[in-house]
Amino acid sequence: MATSRYAYAGVIKNGKLRATAQVSTKIYNAVEAGLIDVSVARLTASQRLDTIAGAVYGDSSLWWIIAAASGIGWGMQVPPGVTIKVPTSVGSIYGVL
Repeated sequence: MATSRYAYAGVIKNGKLRATAQVSTKIYNAVEAGLIDVSVARLTASQRLDTIAGAVYGDSSLWWIIAAASGIGWGMQVPPGVTIKVPTSVGSIYGVL
């Protein structure tokens, strides 16, 4: 049985579980408005959002934050050449939620 993408939403903001569908637009809009610091990268053929989240945040289940910030939907396997925006700190999203 497949695992729901919401299973990895994680606990954010005062210990309350927030579904990724509820926060993705807020994260994306905050990134576009310059309210969240990001680093920009172009994906190579061997990169996935979960492995990037693991390297940057120490938790690969936070891949959805990168997807939301980049406005690319919910796939962990994004085609090579896509430009992504990686929030520099998970803590930086708390203020926009």
